[in-house]
Amino acid sequence: MRGTWRGLALGSSIVAGGLMVAACSGGGKKPAAGAESTAAAPAPASAPSMLVYVSDERGNKVTVIDAATDRVVKTIDAGQRPRGVRLTPDGKTLVVAVSGSPIGGPGVDESKLPPPDRSKDGIALVDLATDSVRRIQGGHDPENFDITPDGKFIYVSNEDAGTATVLDLSDGKSVATVKVGAEPEGVKITPDGKEVWVTSEGKGTVTVIDAGSNKAIATITVGKRPRSVIFAPDGSKGYVPAEVGGNVSIVDVKTHKVLKTLDLTKTTPDAKPMGSAISPDGKFVYITTGRGATLEVIATANDSVVATIPDPKRPWGVAVTADGSRIYTANGPSNDIAVIDAATNKVVKTVPAGDSPWGVAISH
Repeated sequence: MRGTWRGLALGSSIVAGGLMVAACSGGGKKPAAGAESTAAAPAPASAPSMLVYVSDERGNKVTVIDAATDRVVKTIDAGQRPRGVRLTPDGKTLVVAVSGSPIGGPGVDESKLPPPDRSKDGIALVDLATDSVRRIQGGHDPENFDITPDGKFIYVSNEDAGTATVLDLSDGKSVATVKVGAEPEGVKITPDGKEVWVTSEGKGTVTVIDAGSNKAIATITVGKRPRSVIFAPDGSKGYVPAEVGGNVSIVDVKTHKVLKTLDLTKTTPDAKPMGSAISPDGKFVYITTGRGATLEVIATANDSVVATIPDPKRPWGVAVTADGSRIYTANGPSNDIAVIDAATNKVVKTVPAGDSPWGVAISH
């Protein structure tokens, strides 16, 4: 979607390491006869910090937050209008969708916006060892994407073109372009890597692409203006939040049939379901509600809402730490990130995160 309702992430890894070397006895004197000269063994290097990467759509930066302290440690210039953000499976590269299309949104007369600058469209690849940025082409107005489990290919939603572009990460070249529904946004690959699901905001559908042939094989009708997709870890079910529909479609991945539609306006009347994430154990799905200003917690055992967490203004992007203990949401209008304790389902902190944070990715 062209509008900036949300916040979301790019960054580079900072590896804090230290080696403590013990001082030897001073003065240049030899040890007494029979005495042993000893030196303290080096202390082990400290483990790398877990980092949270937040894309700032209006700030044209990626804000990097140290999850141990929840403090901003740096920003990265990945390109113009960064939105979708993910880490490659090996954790070595941060991938960010950048765009030269102007920002529209609610109340904006898009006919009066300047023309898009296609030279700014692309996929930014940030080497987390060096912080160097390389950009490859990703089709018109790349908004979001996902990476195959083997890290070889990226599937990119091209909002203005109504297509999904398939990129080979080894050389950055496009290997296929797949026609999907109008205004595609959410992209998610099934855990087994066999299918790619792309949401169409304009059509209220999900296009299913066979990853082997790069052909569309199914179209699933879901709620109005679907924004993202998340899958159960076992690949059995997909969850598709729909902004205008105010609901989440729960889909059988094998049959491509909707099993249940969960109305989030029953718990949050102003819910505009947007981003989605799932706990590592697969027990809970987290859905941001945009202007509803909540994070809805769905228990996957019976696909019902079990908690509603008040969140700052218009949460959109959402990610969960590898241990499942914390959830981070990107809150565009308030220019911050909310840190949520998953055990208590409470916001424990907010962290300033640039200008209009959109997406979130967390290192493991």
